[in-house]
Amino acid sequence: MPTEKRYEINELTDTESTADAGNMLNGKAVVDEPTVTEFTEIESMDEIIKLFGVFDENLKIIEAETGTNIAADSEKINISGKQSAVDIARNVVEKLLSLIKRGENIDRGRIRYAIDLAREGNSELILELADDVIAFTSKGKQIKCKTLGQKRYINALKHNTVVFGVGPAGTGKTYLAVAMAVLAYKNKEVSRIILTRPAVEAGEKLGFLPGDLQNKVDPYLRPLYDALYDFLGSENFRILSERGVIEVAPLAYMRGRTLNDAVVILDEAQNTTTQQIKMFLTRMGMNTKMIVTGDMTQIDLPASQTSGLVQAIKILKGVKGISFIELNKKDIVRHKLVTRIVEAYEKFEEKEKAERKTTRTAKEPEKTPQA
Repeated sequence: MPTEKRYEINELTDTESTADAGNMLNGKAVVDEPTVTEFTEIESMDEIIKLFGVFDENLKIIEAETGTNIAADSEKINISGKQSAVDIARNVVEKLLSLIKRGENIDRGRIRYAIDLAREGNSELILELADDVIAFTSKGKQIKCKTLGQKRYINALKHNTVVFGVGPAGTGKTYLAVAMAVLAYKNKEVSRIILTRPAVEAGEKLGFLPGDLQNKVDPYLRPLYDALYDFLGSENFRILSERGVIEVAPLAYMRGRTLNDAVVILDEAQNTTTQQIKMFLTRMGMNTKMIVTGDMTQIDLPASQTSGLVQAIKILKGVKGISFIELNKKDIVRHKLVTRIVEAYEKFEEKEKAERKTTRTAKEPEKTPQA
């Protein structure tokens, strides 16, 4: 067993590397990482309670993800393990304690993302993400970027006329787009908010469904309603809808219109055809911002049809005023299992693609050299 080395963490400055201390035993360099224990001081037991979580669920995540053992008494937190692992865990614990002192809530998603940032050497960004408040819900809850990808997305929405936000489910594409649209309306930057998505499941042929137009399309537009309710409240949403300030409609009903002085959001754009997305983008009038969101892994179109989103990205790359933001599995803010599901499908699709390529290569006839 490696010798255990114990020292106070607060003896080191922010710029000093604790790895140097961990790699020296009795003044001699060692090849294998020793097991060390570092301490970080706390100001109150309340900090420990909030950091560790109910039944120590937060603590268990940090220990499992970093391979360390963590314990606490009334004055300090003890972190034991291999030096590199302890460095990461200590960094995360210190940043999370700083968030707690600011009154921030610590959840499992935030902890895992903080660990990812610390592994990449970007632990200072943990606090930076907590500084930016994007908007407030109708109940006063602060909405902030939870990942660096989301931060890039918000910056793009602030500074571009047309923004494509592409990424897997759970990355906040639609929710953040609605947040920025509501903010623009409240700041009197626009006079309308228009949200639309293709009703692929009904083939955009809604006439055979019972009820009036609203009843026909509501099931397909429900995610947009949910986001609007969050930011406006149901009563305010109803009033603004009746006044025509907010419009939620299927993509087919955008044809032939010019959309002025508005934020217009096209959701589930991966299910548009090439003609539909071109039609949508050319509806843009004066003082209008367009946001297009989609997930390339959830295309519901027939196999014979090319996704309009895929085509638009190829055609419009490099066009001034249009920004493309790609979110990935690191930006997923839902249950951790969602990330694992996305990873599993990515691996499966990569394997299938490789197999198809191998099959095509095997079927190609060998070229006979000409004499």
